[in-house]
Amino acid sequence: MSTGGEKGSTGGGEKGGSGGGGGSVKTPADFLKSIRGRPVVVKLNSGVDYRGILACLDGYMNIAMEQTEEYVNGQLKNKYGDAFIRGNNVLYISTSKRTLADGA
Repeated sequence: MSTGGEKGSTGGGEKGGSGGGGGSVKTPADFLKSIRGRPVVVKLNSGVDYRGILACLDGYMNIAMEQTEEYVNGQLKNKYGDAFIRGNNVLYISTSKRTLADGA
């Protein structure tokens, strides 16, 4: 009985509390806001990767990217200036560890 109450109050506290307990607690929305303007890898359900700068995204996970590169089976297939990815195709978004301008 107390376990159920703790879960409910903890969940509400994490979402509503702006500075209460753990500054280390980060929601997915916080993560997505923090990576805007940074290099990311977007993996689609089809297995294709798109690497580029995250320009913006919405609640449906629709993604706008800049300086986008398309990778199929790990090999570069195409380069796009700007790209828009519909959210229902997105498997995950990850921060990129390598620079996009690897030649420069």
